[in-house]
Amino acid sequence: MHFQNILVHLQFHFIGNYALKQPSNEPISPVHFIYIAHLTTENVSNVLYIAKKKTIKDSEDHTTTLSSLSGDVGVLHLLESEENLDWVLRTGLHPPYMVIMESALFTRSVMMKLKNGSSRVAGVAVVVPSANPPQGFSPHNKCPNENSGVYSESYGPTLAHCNTTVWNPLGNGLSYEEFDFPIFSLKDDNDTQLIKQCYVDHNRPVNGSDPQYPLCAMQLFSHMSAVTNTATCMRRNTNGFTFSPESICEPLGDHNIWAPAKPLNTTQKGHKAGESMVMATLDSRSFFSEIGPGAESAASGLITLLAAAHALRNATQEAQLSRTIFYTFFHGETFDYIGSSRMVYDMEKNQFPIDLDNVHSVLEIGQVGLFSSSKVWLHTDPVSRRNGSVEEEVKKLVSNLQTAAKGLNVSVEEPGVTQPLPPSSLQRFLRARPFPGVVIQDYSSSFANMYYQSMFDNADSLKMSYPPNLTPEEQLNYVTDTAKVRAYMMLRLLVNTANFYISVERQTSLPTVLVQHLLANLTGSTANVTQEDCKNQRENQDDKESKHVSYSWVQGAAPPNSTERKGFCVRSTVHGTKALSPAFELEDYNSKDYSTWTESNWKQIKGRIFLVASHDLEVNQSAKATHSRVLLNGPRCQGLYRLLT
Repeated sequence: MHFQNILVHLQFHFIGNYALKQPSNEPISPVHFIYIAHLTTENVSNVLYIAKKKTIKDSEDHTTTLSSLSGDVGVLHLLESEENLDWVLRTGLHPPYMVIMESALFTRSVMMKLKNGSSRVAGVAVVVPSANPPQGFSPHNKCPNENSGVYSESYGPTLAHCNTTVWNPLGNGLSYEEFDFPIFSLKDDNDTQLIKQCYVDHNRPVNGSDPQYPLCAMQLFSHMSAVTNTATCMRRNTNGFTFSPESICEPLGDHNIWAPAKPLNTTQKGHKAGESMVMATLDSRSFFSEIGPGAESAASGLITLLAAAHALRNATQEAQLSRTIFYTFFHGETFDYIGSSRMVYDMEKNQFPIDLDNVHSVLEIGQVGLFSSSKVWLHTDPVSRRNGSVEEEVKKLVSNLQTAAKGLNVSVEEPGVTQPLPPSSLQRFLRARPFPGVVIQDYSSSFANMYYQSMFDNADSLKMSYPPNLTPEEQLNYVTDTAKVRAYMMLRLLVNTANFYISVERQTSLPTVLVQHLLANLTGSTANVTQEDCKNQRENQDDKESKHVSYSWVQGAAPPNSTERKGFCVRSTVHGTKALSPAFELEDYNSKDYSTWTESNWKQIKGRIFLVASHDLEVNQSAKATHSRVLLNGPRCQGLYRLLT
């Protein structure tokens, strides 16, 4: 975590204002619906069904994986190799099949074959392994956010659509495919072994012959409410399409977290003092909704920025700086830059404490957890650098970073000057106007992250290791030679506990809460006020003035020989504002400029396995099947029942 030391040297060198450039009309990527479920015998996750706007002209396009209203049922089949697909798709006599597979078979090749033969597939359950696949795995696209960034036919057309650089070469695009059947994940535990044993005992073909009834079957319930695409879904919400007071779908959203190094009057808009924005992303995702560890794609950058903010606290509060550093954490960047596009929109509408004229320059901390040979890369935009004043200031910023790295075990280099920016929040600022900016990454021309936006982007992918036999609590307090600051422990805490998926606006995510409070504690100070006054954002009962600071009550630790925590109030400059796409403010659900991702509401998630005596009983299993085992009963599994055979 050497980046905090580099950033300490940057506070006085950021850049000024330049000519306006109107946002591009380049459309955002095609409409998608995604429905995903994470199935475990201990903890059932929320099912994810995301509807995204379409841009395919005069067509309806969506991506879904969902069950029918009454649930999907199929005969269990354990897929042991890709060649074994023939049994599911052609030769097996008891379709539809509920396919159980190890994660090694969860590939684009296998899944597309199942998709094309979906009339014989009732669903898929993927067994999540305890170790990451050494060959890598990324269900995201090869060119993330390609239609929502700055590059388009009107801005660097030769750089658009990853024409010169494929950032995510391992991307297989599974997260953006349409499937007509539900896809779940299973923990590799004893209960999953019982499911496999049920297949072995009743369903496994012997010498190529088809198994006979009774057969082991599985039923999955995961019905989603949303239909077609975001525009249709939101219109039906507005028009009261259903008799239920519940909406059909809701926009993805959360909060951006930001804090100026010195207090700003947040009731006044459009300060002109000049701000240097230093930013990171708050979110990630995977194919399965509640397995979004985001260790490299999100946590490494935001923890580095938190560590830098802490290291700079005293210097920025005591020194007379010519500019204020503006720490910013954007949410929803995975889904077409929700957070950054909203902040830029608010700045343009004079609805934010600073405006675009006030942004002097931008430094973004991206994926920085896998830098090899102690080398990091400084990415810049070759198009905006054609502007002489931008070029001059970018050179200064790069030079300062390189100077800051001297004496540290880190070398700082630039990739080719004609290479575009990688996927980054800076691109949304550049859509508004040219800004001097640098994005720090641990790669030159393609992601070092072999598990981008996947369930394997975890602590193991960062090669975070400990001495043997340490408990999880002891691991959090263990500091390695390469991370001698709090950053390492914060990173481990976030990676082990947080799911970096953004979810819907009414649900504040755990990473948002953690980052907000960590940033307040690392940059703020203790305020001698009561708990009531602290929670009411005031110094005392007579304090009626609008504040430039915020207050948060911390439970604190219990004193020695006591079980009662001693709380205190933290005064800081940390604030949160909406990370909700402007498309929903404008009610432009077919927007070509802003993200329009929504998430469907869903029914209870549950599933079971059972023995069925005939095809007729299989079809009518809800009334007829008596030998069953409840696998899960969402949203949280309260109990398990022994398999009856």
